[in-house]
Amino acid sequence: MSDCALDRVTLAMVSLAANIAANHPKKGLCQLERLRSYGVSAEQIEMVVDIARHLRDEAGQMLDHEFAMASISIPDQPPVSLELANPAGACCSPTAKGNPCC
Repeated sequence: MSDCALDRVTLAMVSLAANIAANHPKKGLCQLERLRSYGVSAEQIEMVVDIARHLRDEAGQMLDHEFAMASISIPDQPPVSLELANPAGACCSPTAKGNPCC
């Protein structure tokens, strides 16, 4: 193993988050089971899942907003609500549970 390799827990957490954020069809279930077998606490896994879902949802909102801005007015379409601006100038907004995502 090289000096810059991630430990198995970190690698599984990154993989789980990436699967969720990318809306991958396998949903990171393999990584979830792996993390449980490594003894990672439910709270730590929940935080990773919360942040990944937040990033996935935030990206979807941004894409929806771009599409809405570029397209003609669509009747009966609810307005897109983006709460992405952060007055503190952070790179992202925290999750609904208050977990920082960057």
